[in-house]
Amino acid sequence: MKNIKEKHIRVLHIDNDSDERRLVHEILMNHGFHVSDASTGIEGISKTFALFPQIILLNMELPDMDGYEVILKIRGDERGTDVPIIAMGSKEDYKMILAVGGDGIIEKPINISMLPKQVLQFSKERHISIVSQSSDTRAEESGLLLLQGHKIAGKLTDKIEELERANRAILQAEKVRSDFYRNISHELSTPLTPAVGYLNMLLNEDLGELTALQVKAVSSISRGVNKVRALVENLLDVTALSTGKMSFFSRDYDFNMQAREALKLCSDQFKDRGIEVDFSIPKEPFEGYGDSDKLKRAMVQLLENAVKFCKPDGRVFISTRYAVDRFLFLVYDSGAGIPEQELSAIFKTFYQIDGSPTREHGGTGLGLALARKIIERFGGDIWAESPPTSYVTGFEWAKTMVGLWVPIRVSSS
Repeated sequence: MKNIKEKHIRVLHIDNDSDERRLVHEILMNHGFHVSDASTGIEGISKTFALFPQIILLNMELPDMDGYEVILKIRGDERGTDVPIIAMGSKEDYKMILAVGGDGIIEKPINISMLPKQVLQFSKERHISIVSQSSDTRAEESGLLLLQGHKIAGKLTDKIEELERANRAILQAEKVRSDFYRNISHELSTPLTPAVGYLNMLLNEDLGELTALQVKAVSSISRGVNKVRALVENLLDVTALSTGKMSFFSRDYDFNMQAREALKLCSDQFKDRGIEVDFSIPKEPFEGYGDSDKLKRAMVQLLENAVKFCKPDGRVFISTRYAVDRFLFLVYDSGAGIPEQELSAIFKTFYQIDGSPTREHGGTGLGLALARKIIERFGGDIWAESPPTSYVTGFEWAKTMVGLWVPIRVSSS
């Protein structure tokens, strides 16, 4: 057979059968065509408007949508009105293919020796339409198109109903989850309240003098109980923020004072871990307007994150900055760093970089999620960099920076 060299004809072949795609690709490429492939209807539609092929070969049976839907979608866009669409299927489908906007058919099984000539003919001549059609023929094609439209509408309706059912199930599951978190948090906090109270009375020796050994034992118990209490409070707050039931009370505040107070709250944790802490927090106030208590809680979460991921004898550096319309709180640490693909995921509720029972670091995945939800309510943002994109002079040792910013004034609405 004479070799056909049509180097400038771009062909898009849409077929979910990988063997058939490979066969067609090799045959047409050997005859000078430029061939692109797609394995689904969605991918084929996308490539149609990205590559602008001069002819489309379309298998009518695809996993995500049938060939008729693909043709209708392409023809429904002004960019796809002129490209020839040739179906690869049964001759029995020919009239329906023409009715929905197709231009011809190549019957299966494919005649390998004839395929290049067929593609060349269709790409140059497009669909050779019947010049004179009887009214019966036109009516038949209109009926076929209407029938196909009803089929597609029915499939879309079924899909919409399926999605609505799935959405209702998701919403119900979310409500059940939120109710469970709220209820279990309240159940845990109820016995913790008197436990914390009595432990404080013992430590203050309101119930009698303690020996040094007793003080050490009660202090250890108190730290454990307070840790559990903090986790319960975080869970309650995350649930309240997720359901929009947490109240924010805006007032004038000093951003730098909140940063110093947050650092003071975490000082014992840094000390217990042997972590060296340095900071650059200006003495002059950064005067802002918002809920300072919630802001301080978010700052504490960033600091506790640094405590968790720093090895003993590690280093942490805290910095506050003023930038035009916002305040920034940045925490650098010398921990192992965060994989690039995890940088945004660490702020998701309950997310753990290592969720296995033998993971090196503790935590429940609530701290940074709580901080994110608080800062989003401020109208600000929270993010992580690993390694930091902008080092502070003298602190090039940092492997990770987690920062937040809030607007100077938070809307009272």
